[in-house]
Amino acid sequence: MILTLIILFVIGYLLIAFEHTLNINKATFAMLLCGVLWSVYVAMGGAVSHMDLVEHLGDTCEIVVFLICAMTIVEHIDRYGGFNFITEHINAGNKKQLMWILASLSFIMSAVLDNMTTTIIMVMMTRRLLSDQKERWLFAGVIVVAANSGGAWSPIGDVTTIMLWMADKVTTSSLILNLVVPSIVSVVIPVFIASHWVKEGTIMKTKSSNVVANELAETYPNLSKWMLVLGVSALLFVPLFKTLTGLPPFMGMIISLGFVWLVTEIIVNRLHIDKKLGGRVSHTVRKIDMPSILFFLGILMAVAALQQAGVLTMVADGMNTHLHEPFAMATIIGFLSSIVDNVPLVAACIKMFANVDAIAVVDPVYARYFIEDGLFWHLLTFTAGVGGSLLIIGSAAGVVAMGIEKIPFFWYLKRISFIAMLGYLAGIGVIALEYYFMPFLQ
Repeated sequence: MILTLIILFVIGYLLIAFEHTLNINKATFAMLLCGVLWSVYVAMGGAVSHMDLVEHLGDTCEIVVFLICAMTIVEHIDRYGGFNFITEHINAGNKKQLMWILASLSFIMSAVLDNMTTTIIMVMMTRRLLSDQKERWLFAGVIVVAANSGGAWSPIGDVTTIMLWMADKVTTSSLILNLVVPSIVSVVIPVFIASHWVKEGTIMKTKSSNVVANELAETYPNLSKWMLVLGVSALLFVPLFKTLTGLPPFMGMIISLGFVWLVTEIIVNRLHIDKKLGGRVSHTVRKIDMPSILFFLGILMAVAALQQAGVLTMVADGMNTHLHEPFAMATIIGFLSSIVDNVPLVAACIKMFANVDAIAVVDPVYARYFIEDGLFWHLLTFTAGVGGSLLIIGSAAGVVAMGIEKIPFFWYLKRISFIAMLGYLAGIGVIALEYYFMPFLQ
C-alpha cells in the first residue's frame, strides 16, 4: 500500500511540475491527487475515521485561512496604491542594488512576519518596479530564498520554528545566536550569484493599475500611505497576538482582516467613495488568487494522506536507524522538505525524539543532540525552513510566488534551485563550524 501511495504521489507531483507544458492549472492535479490518495488509502485497507480527516483538514485550513486573509490584506493595500509609497522611496541605482535591497528586506521582514506574508508583500512590490515578467521571476525566486532563510532564525518566523519553539525544543536566544549567521550565509550566496544574471537597465517605478489607487491618489493624496500603515500594522499584529494569547496565528490574521475591513468601511462611508471604484474589502476578496489557494489545500491534504499512512514516520525512523548522525539526518530532512510539506516532517521528528531519557539509556552521547537547544533541533530548524527553497513548491513562500507570478516549475528548478542549494549547504557548513569550533554558542 505504501509503495502505491508513493508512486501515485510522484505521478501527481510530476503532473504539477509539467503544468505549463500540459497547459493545465496545477490546482487541478493537486485537488485530484488529494482525493485519489485518500481514496486509495481507504480502498487498500487503511484505517481512517471521520475525525482523522477533520483533524488533517483542520491543520490544513489553519494555513489556508491564514493565506486567504493575508493575501486579502496585501491585495487591499495594493488596491489603494499603498505599495507606491514604498517603491517611490526605494533608492536603488540599478537592478543589482534593487535585488540586494529586496532580498535584505525579505530576510528581515520574514523574521517578524511569516515567510508567506513577506513573500506576498515583496512580490507585489516587485510588480511595481519591474515590467519584464522573466526578470520578475528571478527577483521572486531570490525573495523566496531570502524569506525562507529569514524565517529560520526567528522563533516566530516560520510555522516549523513556531512548532519547535512551542514544543520546548529551542529557546529564543539560543536559536537566534546559533542560526542568524548560517541564515545570512544561505541568502548572501544565492543573491550574489543571481545579481550577476540581472541585465543592466533602469528601474521602472510604475504605480498600481487599480482604478481606486489612481483616482483616489489625486483626491486624497494621503489615503494610500495610511492604508499601507493600516495593512502592515494589521500584519505585524499577528505574531504579537500569538505571543500574548497562545492562539494560532490564523486567528490573529482573521482579527486583522476584520479590523482592516471595518476601518475601510468607515473610510468609504465618510469619504463617500463611489461604489464603482470597488474600494471595499468585499471587492478586494474577489481579486485574490483562488486557484493558488486551492492548490495549497490540495497539496497539503495529499501530504496528510502520506502522513496518515505512516510514510513520513517510516522515513524518519529509517534515518534514525541507518544514519544515526544529526548532520546527515537534518540535511536529508531539508531536501525532503522541498518535496513534501515541512510541517508534518518536523512534527514526526518531534514525536520521534520526544523521550530523551529513553534515548540516553541506549546512547547517552547521541541523546545530547536532542535535549532542549541540542544540535539536532537547531539543524532541523534551519534545514526544514531553508530546504524549502530548493524547489518552487517546497515552501508556502514558493507556492505563493508561483501563484502570483505564474513561475514555471522547471524554470525555478533550472535557475534558482542550484544556487539555493549552494546557500543551503554553506549554511549547514557554518553550523558545523560553530558547533565544533565555537562551543560557547551552545
